[in-house]
Amino acid sequence: MSPRRPLLLTMLALSAVPACAQAPAKALNAISAQDLTAHIQTLASDEFEGRAPGTPGEAKTVAYLRQEFKKLGLKPGNPDGSWVQAVPMRGQKPSPDFSYTIGGKQVALKFEDDFVAHSTSQPSTVNVSNSELVFVGYGVQAPEYGWDDYKGVDVRGKTILMLINDPAIPDPNHPAELDPNMFKGKAMTYYGRWTYKYEIAAKLGAAAAIIIHETKPAAYPWDVVRSGGNSEQFSLLRDGDDPDAPAVPGWIQLDKAKAMLAAAGYDFDTLKKQALSKDFRPVSLKGTADFNVANISRTVNSNNVVAKIEGSDPKLKNEYVIYSAHWDHLGVDGKTGKIYYGALDNASGVSALLELAKAYKALPKAPKRSILFIATTAEEKGLLGAKYYAAHPLYPLKNTVANINIDGINAWGKTRQIENVTSGHSSIDGILEKYAKTQGRLMEKDSRPELGSFYRADQLEFARAGVPVLYTKARSGYLNKPDNYATEVVNNYFTHDYHQVTDSFRTDWDFSGGVQDIQLLFQVGLDIAQGVTPTWHAGSEFKAAGDRRLK
Repeated sequence: MSPRRPLLLTMLALSAVPACAQAPAKALNAISAQDLTAHIQTLASDEFEGRAPGTPGEAKTVAYLRQEFKKLGLKPGNPDGSWVQAVPMRGQKPSPDFSYTIGGKQVALKFEDDFVAHSTSQPSTVNVSNSELVFVGYGVQAPEYGWDDYKGVDVRGKTILMLINDPAIPDPNHPAELDPNMFKGKAMTYYGRWTYKYEIAAKLGAAAAIIIHETKPAAYPWDVVRSGGNSEQFSLLRDGDDPDAPAVPGWIQLDKAKAMLAAAGYDFDTLKKQALSKDFRPVSLKGTADFNVANISRTVNSNNVVAKIEGSDPKLKNEYVIYSAHWDHLGVDGKTGKIYYGALDNASGVSALLELAKAYKALPKAPKRSILFIATTAEEKGLLGAKYYAAHPLYPLKNTVANINIDGINAWGKTRQIENVTSGHSSIDGILEKYAKTQGRLMEKDSRPELGSFYRADQLEFARAGVPVLYTKARSGYLNKPDNYATEVVNNYFTHDYHQVTDSFRTDWDFSGGVQDIQLLFQVGLDIAQGVTPTWHAGSEFKAAGDRRLK
């Protein structure tokens, strides 16, 4: 064989690979652990005050992101020439009282320690009086599973008490495991999310909906509920009441719920077991609930930050790939004055957006399609920034071909695999798998499907609007680490740091894996930006929305 023959064969092989698959080394190398770290340190510093919407911390965050996108050479993303999309919201700081009366005995619960509750209705004071208490199991109506926890009972004006998550139905063939044919087995469906439970309660006319918190299935302790419940609550500004929640939505601590049920003559564990049957019917607790929620209300003019790289193709530049990450966190604790820094959640994701923008600007030529970078507001308040964009898109959703969302970056080193939280929904799976292989990695399904991560981050709102989405995690298969290392670091974060003041920057973090993941998301997005058009799989619950989007 001629010595030139191998070189010739190599060149021919490379020429057979689409140009979009050959991300220039300069662009990939532009993604820097050092710069990523610097952005996280800044955004999670005391100066930014926990980045709560409608606070000085927001103003500083928006100014910083605008400055950094501009420094990288991006254009303002709003067609009006600005860097922001206004997201008008109503902020309400609740001061709730909750008592119940069963068997003639009234029991008052203590806000924060025993329960949290709020109201997103317009009045400054919301009262629910003498409202019948009803236990409704998991509070789910799922016709595709033949499931209705509300059968035969009109809950209008009543206070409903419900269990957290999906019904955990045992597999009849393997009782120690969950039935994969019911609510996706181990994986959480949207029916298990608190947002769904409040939505169905509102739809059915309940006056109040209270979820029983359990640490193990929730994957976070009561302190997380407490920290969220004592902060200012947000909803999108609208005329009339919130259609996605009853007058009073809330949570109750497990032992207090058990005591309430016991007062009515019921055992929590027995009722929970009964709720795992399709034959379950709501149970009256033979008592009433009273709520008084006093709100300090204000209008909050918050913002999504939007930056743009215009596509180079005359036609395809009118189509868009969106990278998103929420900039907000929980702000400052009103009682202790401590800052919820939100370093991983989600200063790291916003910092990744800046690194991705830098990588795209390092390309010798802009991709064919336009790229939008959206740092959303109020994700922690119910995905509100993403929800607002989906309802009021700056560019037609019909021309939006994909959303790649980032919520938390791997801070514990390189992994041999990437977890695809959105696996099984769209053809983006194949693109991710292809580029994971180029990194010597495998694409795996979500290792923690019980957390319901698909339904807990901004990509959900894009999916509901019919846009194919990608959301990944690297939380398993760490290189050169013990087998239990992944479980330890992930569990430690969720147990001790998630939505706590301890989610602050750490000098022992290793962002080599985070850089690896950002490079992977860059390659996937570049493929799409160069002309690959993702499609929904036939079995996805979002395909119908995708079909409507294209009409």
